[in-house]
Amino acid sequence: MKKVIVSDAVFELFPEFYRGLVLVKNVTIRKSYKPVRRLLRQQVEEGVDPGDARVLAWERAHREFGSDPEAHPPSIRALAARVASEPNLPFINSVVALFNTVSLKYVLPCGGDDVDRVQGNLVLARAEGTEAFVPLGGGDEESPEPGEVIYYDDVANNVMCRRWNWRNGDRTKIEDTSTRLVINVDGLPPTTPEIVREARDVLAALLKEHGDADVETADLHADRRQLETPFP
Repeated sequence: MKKVIVSDAVFELFPEFYRGLVLVKNVTIRKSYKPVRRLLRQQVEEGVDPGDARVLAWERAHREFGSDPEAHPPSIRALAARVASEPNLPFINSVVALFNTVSLKYVLPCGGDDVDRVQGNLVLARAEGTEAFVPLGGGDEESPEPGEVIYYDDVANNVMCRRWNWRNGDRTKIEDTSTRLVINVDGLPPTTPEIVREARDVLAALLKEHGDADVETADLHADRRQLETPFP
């Protein structure tokens, strides 16, 4: 069975890091779906202050592992800036819209992958620099910088997300045909574990309501650094 793992090296830098997990089966993903569009639009209208302490926490985290958040902004900073300048946030599909909705509501990074495109375990770790990454939307294959925090497939050596939550990879992207997913909801102080779990559970409920999904929830933290998933 595949595992989701947060490496010791990540906890050495960020001992209070807390990851909520939503493990999804049999989800129905729609290219266009008015009820989810409304939820996303309402949250976009509320917006996020780029100076919010929860945004700044991720900027500090990126600097800690050697990434410049000005050049490579964390996903929540990029999302906050985008909705400030572009109220009509693109609707990729219903699942991506739901985790963007939760990300904006709780001001924390959310992201997910099609687990059927993952060969090994899903690991958050510091890069060796030999891993392979193809950016979302396609392009030339590249490698992360040594020491960069990456989320990767430890068998295929494929990077699913560079610089922790800066840029998603193409190979495991969630598409309309995806049915089994692993979705991450990440928190650093001042976001508390209780808030991460609340955000995780809200997302799980939305996936049930709007995607007819079977979901399980879990979490990873310094005292539990890996989880065996129900996915072979």
